[in-house]
Amino acid sequence: MKVLVAGASGFIGKRLCPELASAGHTVRAMTRHPESYAGAGDPVFGDVHDARELVGALAGCEAVYYLVHSLGDDDFEQRDADAARSFARAAAEAGVRRIVYLGGLGEDGDDLSAHLRSRRQVEKLLAAGGVPVTTLRAGIIVGRGGISWEMTRQLVERLPVMVTPRWVHTRTQPIAVADVVRYLVGVLREPDTAGRVLEVGGPDVLEYVEMMRRVAAIEGRHLFIRSVPLLSPGLSSKWLRLITDVDVATGRSLVDSMANEVVVRDPAIRELIPFEPMSYDQAVLAALGERAEAARRESA
Repeated sequence: MKVLVAGASGFIGKRLCPELASAGHTVRAMTRHPESYAGAGDPVFGDVHDARELVGALAGCEAVYYLVHSLGDDDFEQRDADAARSFARAAAEAGVRRIVYLGGLGEDGDDLSAHLRSRRQVEKLLAAGGVPVTTLRAGIIVGRGGISWEMTRQLVERLPVMVTPRWVHTRTQPIAVADVVRYLVGVLREPDTAGRVLEVGGPDVLEYVEMMRRVAAIEGRHLFIRSVPLLSPGLSSKWLRLITDVDVATGRSLVDSMANEVVVRDPAIRELIPFEPMSYDQAVLAALGERAEAARRESA
């Protein structure tokens, strides 16, 4: 099958493209900088905000993966909505038969953060073009380069003592990036996943504070955490910017989302694509190992 990946050079895309190729698909890697793309697949220029250019990039593709978001922009909700509309129109015009989108967990009945509301809106806008959409909703994805994971790791490694806001007691269901990719590849071969929303997560449901403590234990660090009610989302995002590499705009969006519990309520995907996902500790070890290997290559 000829498949296009929008966001091929991103955190998920650069892992997904080689797995799709290994599964026998012909991969077209869409990026705004095809001249510098060195990953799997044939690079092609594409801008999700330009529907006319997208039609050419999508031509001949039976399925497409949409892995694009603008979380670090102040107007990310509007930008993501505009991009989804353009992509949906172009996919329909190009004759695409399936869109696969990676969204976020969270109950629709909750007071969702702007970040999670935007993910829901993108789901709807992609489907509005008439092409069947398969949405995988995930919480924190653990892997080198993932914003939420890197924030967690950097907090643990840089702050042995933390005074934290209440959101550290919100529950989430983290999943290893390798398992997310495995699900993304798997839905393409399962016709019953077309037009469905499917929730993915690892086997562990943890509070954010538990996640940090387990990272500290794996790294052999001592970590003291005390949560207080006085840190507003704005102050929390500025605090994150001081301690981690996360910019203020992205930090604010992440902090707002951490008020929402993000756990799997419908495990239907486990029947459709059966395998045993990694535990949180296994995912952390894999992410740390990938980071150590990258550092070794850079120093060689």
